[in-house]
Amino acid sequence: MFNRTTVYVLIAAIAAALGLLAAQSWFAQSPQGSRPALKSARLFEPPREIPAFTLRQSDGTPLVPGELKGHWTLVFLGFTHCPDVCPTTLAQLAGAQKQWAALPEAVRPRVLFVSVDPERDTPDAIGEYAHAFHRDTLAATADVPALETFAKSLSMVFAKVPTGAGAPADQYSMDHSASLAVLDPQGRLTGFIQPPFEPKDIAADMTALSEASK
Repeated sequence: MFNRTTVYVLIAAIAAALGLLAAQSWFAQSPQGSRPALKSARLFEPPREIPAFTLRQSDGTPLVPGELKGHWTLVFLGFTHCPDVCPTTLAQLAGAQKQWAALPEAVRPRVLFVSVDPERDTPDAIGEYAHAFHRDTLAATADVPALETFAKSLSMVFAKVPTGAGAPADQYSMDHSASLAVLDPQGRLTGFIQPPFEPKDIAADMTALSEASK
């Protein structure tokens, strides 16, 4: 018999696979247009509008769709108790951020870290965690229903995974998508970057896209 955790993980895996298939379909139909040649980002046309959402930033202010306009943005789902994938990815993104730091602030790409573990990750905690990797990283979270809606709009998934029978209630992990969602300056989902990540390639792609949008 499957237990509830196994069912949740299977549902998350199926949803992730469906999201990947949808993304691959978009990529297959995507024309080259006048966009620069990219090394790691895979973009599709047309970009997809993201439904209304409200997240809470680390400084306590709301993060709504309008806040993501004006810059190319990379969105990463994770949580502060993550043992490996999250710190590794944020460190790699910090390496990319350092390489595009010379771009004017008005067009400089942004990184948004969204915690999918609001039970343990307060706004203060996610801000301290994200800024330890790079001071410019945006950090946000929300309640679980709002996070599920936001993740689904990016074709991403996450699920709470208890560590085992008899473990304390606060001892659990979070399964989540490991890819980066690419948002254009209009705040629309327009592509993905899949692991493994190479900071110099991410930096080159986001710099080229930002300069082409001037």
